Amino acid sequence: MGRFKDVFSIIGPAMIGPSSSHTAGAARLGLVARQLLGCRPERAVVTFYGSFAETYLGHGTDLAIAGGLLGYDTDDSRIPRAIRDAAAAGMHIGFERGRGPAPHPNTARIRATAANRTVELLGMSIGGGNIEIAEVDGFQVRFTALASTLVVWHADRQGLIADLTGLLHAGSVNIASMETGRKGRGGKAMTVIESDDPVERSLRSRMVSLPGVEALRIVSLAMKKNGA
Repeated sequence: MGRFKDVFSIIGPAMIGPSSSHTAGAARLGLVARQLLGCRPERAVVTFYGSFAETYLGHGTDLAIAGGLLGYDTDDSRIPRAIRDAAAAGMHIGFERGRGPAPHPNTARIRATAANRTVELLGMSIGGGNIEIAEVDGFQVRFTALASTLVVWHADRQGLIADLTGLLHAGSVNIASMETGRKGRGGKAMTVIESDDPVERSLRSRMVSLPGVEALRIVSLAMKKNGA
């Protein structure tokens, strides 16, 4: 998928905490999990790998991910009390140390649940507060959430991708990159689309009404304190 850098990806975001990788990046992983779920989680299980697993307590990585799940941005002064805030809001968060290899030293798996919805992501904090998502609900993906990103859960239906891109074209949305994966022919599939501009709510409603589309989420780190 396409990649780009801006000044913020080089110098890192404004943040609370001692480490851009262990706090700012971690907060962004939590925020992306919240955006993919579409609301504030009721429960979450966070599994740390590599350096995250070894140092998350000392570096406040657990607090940062909890803050992201609550919708806090990287510079939110509430991050140091995020776990208490989560408990007060009725959100239960468990933290675990994972075993085995991981795609990056700073890797976390987040499984978040609300009502009858669950989403699971595998993401990395790759430095300077930047992140990369490598997996969503078992689908291999690759996106940074720096660009406006559509994540679409859908059936593997002939013509569906053309329908999605046709609506974007009609809405004057330029696609920067796109990838699709499926779990077997005719089974469940996922399409991730990065665009140059945000996709308006009305256009997203038309996309989600297409036959075979199960769910659609907009993911963007520019959506601070997302209230989705």
